[in-house]
Amino acid sequence: MSHFLEGTGLAVDLVIFDCDGVLVDSERISVRVGTAAVRRLGWSIDEEEYAERFVGSSNEYWSEQLGETPPGWRERLNAEYAEAIKAELCAVAGIEAALDRIGLPSCVASNGRHATIRRSLEITGLAWRFEGRVFSAEDVAEGKPAPDLFLHAAATMGALPERCVVVEDSPVGVTAAISAGMRCLAFAGGLTPPARLSGLGATVFHDPVTLPDLISSMH
Repeated sequence: MSHFLEGTGLAVDLVIFDCDGVLVDSERISVRVGTAAVRRLGWSIDEEEYAERFVGSSNEYWSEQLGETPPGWRERLNAEYAEAIKAELCAVAGIEAALDRIGLPSCVASNGRHATIRRSLEITGLAWRFEGRVFSAEDVAEGKPAPDLFLHAAATMGALPERCVVVEDSPVGVTAAISAGMRCLAFAGGLTPPARLSGLGATVFHDPVTLPDLISSMH
């Protein structure tokens, strides 16, 4: 079953979801915990700057930017993040109802590690929806903003890039989707200003409830 995305004339055969900020409401947690940890390194950085610099980036990029860290620093950060995620993580409001209505093949492609993605999906009760269809930056040479991850997901799922729609929420992810030759719907309910997302070539939406209709608009 294919749907046409309005204004393109191209059928949609596959919907590729980012995880953090699109399926699970984790980015505010990540930014809060990450900002505090980086400030312990002596950085003068607030949550807004942290979000702009690091949200959606790969673990490798994050590590490169931070450089060498003191003994025990990463262990403390990981423990704080795991505790916060366990206590606070939930699915993005409205996304489950949207997933129920989309009616197209779908998968997850995230810059997170497989273990992290799996934990997030399990905590929020979304794991069953994407069983065997989760792709990580660990699977490719370069994570987002390179197009590798989305192209890998599409190829594995048997879909042509131009017949894929990516659902993202970060500049890093939108850049990767556009570079992969895919259309991108960007959720503006997160930490990135909508104009920043649309300026990179994405079509912005503000409520997951509208997502199925955006994807299934027929000519």
